[in-house]
Amino acid sequence: MSFRGALAGVALAAAGAVGGGHAAEMIQEPLAQMQGLDKITARVSQFDAPIGKTVRFGNLSIVVRDCRRSPPEERPENAAFVEIYEARPGEDKERLFSGWMFSSSPALSALEHAVYDVNLLACKGPGGAPPAPAAAPTAPAAPAGKSRGKLPR
Repeated sequence: MSFRGALAGVALAAAGAVGGGHAAEMIQEPLAQMQGLDKITARVSQFDAPIGKTVRFGNLSIVVRDCRRSPPEERPENAAFVEIYEARPGEDKERLFSGWMFSSSPALSALEHAVYDVNLLACKGPGGAPPAPAAAPTAPAAPAGKSRGKLPR
């Protein structure tokens, strides 16, 4: 095959992956691993937010409505639909953020707040950790021989 033919094959494969290929289904997970930054104290905290439960970070209330991750054979991505509210003493709760957050692009859709930053790190399963990619099979170890430095014939 010529270089030009190989290049055309690569271009067709890339076009199929972008336009005509189907995207793998995202896997729904019950926990979102979040990270919060308190800009005043410079303290970074990681916390788990179960789907549908309210978690607190400072004076923020965070509710994750959905959390999904890509399958292991795809490029790593996590996406969560998050609602963030602020409760100030003597005032009604105010919604500050409602939308999708992506672990690979935290600045794409972020909470804009004077004191806090909140972003998604990962979507996790019931065991608490994202599943590890399948390991490649390893070759069996060679049995220990009785030869002492001599090569077999």
